[in-house]
Amino acid sequence: MILMRHGQSEFNRHFSATRSDPGIIDPALTPDGHIQASRAAEALANHGLTQLIVSPYTRALQTAEPFIASCRLPARIDPLVRERYVFSCDIGSPPENLAERFSHHDFSQLPPRWWPDALESEESVIDRASRFRAMMTSRDDWVSTLVVTHWAFILALTGVSVTNGSWIRYDPTTPPPKSLVWHP
Repeated sequence: MILMRHGQSEFNRHFSATRSDPGIIDPALTPDGHIQASRAAEALANHGLTQLIVSPYTRALQTAEPFIASCRLPARIDPLVRERYVFSCDIGSPPENLAERFSHHDFSQLPPRWWPDALESEESVIDRASRFRAMMTSRDDWVSTLVVTHWAFILALTGVSVTNGSWIRYDPTTPPPKSLVWHP
């Protein structure tokens, strides 16, 4: 499968410059983030993708848009692949708000509050990654799946730190990483 980190968000732009939380809830992509998403869709257009799994955060949904348009893939929205809840940007939007902005997606299976109530531990993200790994290993189509997700989730799954708008190939049958460095 291909794991892609969403394009640069307004939070990422500010946090990268200041190393402080700007207080932006569920931020949108920056113009650079939209460019990153478009370039990734162009680069991956001929990779035989058949399935698209997307985190419910706005930045991930926006990153998925060029893939939906170019590859004509329906998106499955899955909070299992969400970001680790540590910063203000990790507070999500309720499904009805997402449905207004992204009317072509089905948010009916998304609970009203799909992000945690409190800061999320590293162990919790590792547990989510393990559940996702097991789910994908049981599927025949994992090879042709694109997952638009986040830094901490990719790190917990693979042990690799990925920059905004970048992707890596991942085989879910490989063992989980032995140790992780949780500093972006």
